[in-house]
Amino acid sequence: MVKSILREIGMIARALDSISNIEFKEYDLTKGQYLYLVRICEHPGIIQEKVAEMIKVDRSTAARAIKKLELHHFIEKKADKQNKKIKKTLSHRKRTKDLSLY
Repeated sequence: MVKSILREIGMIARALDSISNIEFKEYDLTKGQYLYLVRICEHPGIIQEKVAEMIKVDRSTAARAIKKLELHHFIEKKADKQNKKIKKTLSHRKRTKDLSLY
């Protein structure tokens, strides 16, 4: 019984992944990247490590995803005014507005 429920949940998750990847394709965005982008939009100025904690991934995975978002101009990183070692992550409002995020 539990196995069949888990199997059904897995099928639904894969179907949703496929649909979202099709929807985001025109923006060169994957479902995984969308999760990061939403968190960054919800928390302007968030640091990369906090994004990783929120999404429950390791820091290197978060770094790669955030770098791709930066390369596609969905976000930008800016140095903190008080501590230059800290890079705050911000969304590009024009680009995220196209996605109807907010």
